[in-house]
Amino acid sequence: MTVPGAEDPGTPSVRAPGWREVLLIAASVVVVVLGAAALTGLLPTEAQRVVFHSPLAIGVLIVGTMLVLWRVARRPPPSD
Repeated sequence: MTVPGAEDPGTPSVRAPGWREVLLIAASVVVVVLGAAALTGLLPTEAQRVVFHSPLAIGVLIVGTMLVLWRVARRPPPSD
């Protein structure tokens, strides 16, 4: 007899991310940020001035946040 709401042992369950996944994402973010800093340092002086003295970073952050929120909002609900 099965209890309503109980998981069937034959089906895989969705688990929350563990420390390994969290550390991998954190390390990836650090590598991307350091890479962007290194690439920015290689830019000519005028291009560096645009990057550092204009609202370019704010625009990139706003667009990136909008894309992440749109992706989360458009994700289909998990099928049961």
